[in-house]
Amino acid sequence: MMKIKFLLTAILCSVVGFAQSVNDYKAVIVPLKYDFIKTENQYRLATLSKSNLVKAGFVGFYANEQLPEGYTDRCQVLYMDVVRDNAFLVTKLFVQFKDCFGQVVYTSEVGKSKEKDFELAYKECLDNAFKSIYALHYKYSGNAPVISAKGAAAPVAAKVSPAAAAVTTAAVTTQVVAATPSPDLKDPNLLYAQPTESGYQLIDKTPKVVMKLLKTSQTNVYIAIKDNVQGSLILKEDGQWYFESYQNDKLVSEKIVVKF
Repeated sequence: MMKIKFLLTAILCSVVGFAQSVNDYKAVIVPLKYDFIKTENQYRLATLSKSNLVKAGFVGFYANEQLPEGYTDRCQVLYMDVVRDNAFLVTKLFVQFKDCFGQVVYTSEVGKSKEKDFELAYKECLDNAFKSIYALHYKYSGNAPVISAKGAAAPVAAKVSPAAAAVTTAAVTTQVVAATPSPDLKDPNLLYAQPTESGYQLIDKTPKVVMKLLKTSQTNVYIAIKDNVQGSLILKEDGQWYFESYQNDKLVSEKIVVKF
């Protein structure tokens, strides 16, 4: 019984923590397209998302908007995603808010609909999902979120399972990234790293994807693709990242300012 009470308390604290952390972000960025739809603002989902955000008290911007002064720090805003949960005869959607590292800060309740028309079903689902977001009573706290590299290297035992080894490798990679000097957030060339399944994508302040990174066996080297040019992003001894590629049979090295 004590274990059950402890578990319930831990879950409650976790939920409260998420709700409170949402207040530390100035605004929410709304994508024009979600993974389960084919075109931008299909079924008016982007429009409905922003409308619901405003009703919930948030400041919302579309992903293609030029952010005004005071909102240009990508780590002081949240990034909205709507996920479809496949179900038979019922449409289900839920909302996620993520930070600039792609880590989930808050997940809404699942909104459901039995409507057969997609536009009606998605609207009803989104409205229902936002009921839990309304209940947060969002109000910007004025406190900048504490952004730090997640994870730490764990000691390796004599025998390590493949899953544990993968976790340890990810932790070491995090340490390498964390060891680099903090970039100047006012640098106009600053790029922000957003995690992907295979590595990262680097975005500018527009936001626009400038470079795609693919993980390698080396924690300080990524396969990098920029403007259809493939090369490597390498962390050098000076603690800076460099994009190196061959152009006209000549090795070109370009310093890249990136915030992981």
